[in-house]
Amino acid sequence: MRSTITVSIPEEIRGELDRLSRSEGVSRSDVVRESLRDYIFLRRFRALRKSMAARASRKGIFTDQDVFDTVS
Repeated sequence: MRSTITVSIPEEIRGELDRLSRSEGVSRSDVVRESLRDYIFLRRFRALRKSMAARASRKGIFTDQDVFDTVS
């Protein structure tokens, strides 16, 4: 199921959105949908990373090498 939302954006961003959608041959909606997916993914990733970093530091894991050593 789909729903429609209305979003207010500055003209400058609208112009960039229009240029991008034309150059990629996709609709504005496609660009906005993909952007929102990326944004949501990034927010979830950052929250998970923050949570895991706190747990890791309590176990003495601070660097990528520490992670590698732990899982190897």
